[in-house]
Amino acid sequence: MKNYLGVGISVGVLAGLWTQVSVQLGLVTWVAFIAWACFFAAGGGATGFRKGLAANLSGVVWGWLASLVAARVGFPGALAIIVTVLAFVLCVQAAAPLLSFIPGAFAGTAVFFGTSFAFWPTVLALVVGACLGWASGILGERIQKAVDRSPGTSPSEPAEPAEPAGPVTPAAA
Repeated sequence: MKNYLGVGISVGVLAGLWTQVSVQLGLVTWVAFIAWACFFAAGGGATGFRKGLAANLSGVVWGWLASLVAARVGFPGALAIIVTVLAFVLCVQAAAPLLSFIPGAFAGTAVFFGTSFAFWPTVLALVVGACLGWASGILGERIQKAVDRSPGTSPSEPAEPAEPAGPVTPAAA
């Protein structure tokens, strides 16, 4: 549990601040949380930031293009065909290393659709969310280091023993 204390504190505080600020400014609060989750799911740090945000933004762009096509075609089954092609593209773009986080691309498209096709508000919230992920990762590490150095914990103390892998049997007497 202790290993997650730093990130828990940093995420909690930043989430509260983001919620207050975004509501006051009329920004799309929930979209940032999706990008924030993608940051951690893509590995955190610089890699999670780059891959998560790039995939999220590509998903928005592909979703925007799909919405343009859907608005211009009106035959039965058109939407299903558009979604089929869109899902295919979101997967095959993962051949590019920067876009290799497929869930992030789907999340980007989904939040674009979820905001009723609000392109710039969606993009802004995704960028803020990725930045919040980065900040919470850095702050979480710093808080965790401070907690680990707190009184009663010393670097010279031995580490706690690992949990046994199997059932423990009493020692023979």
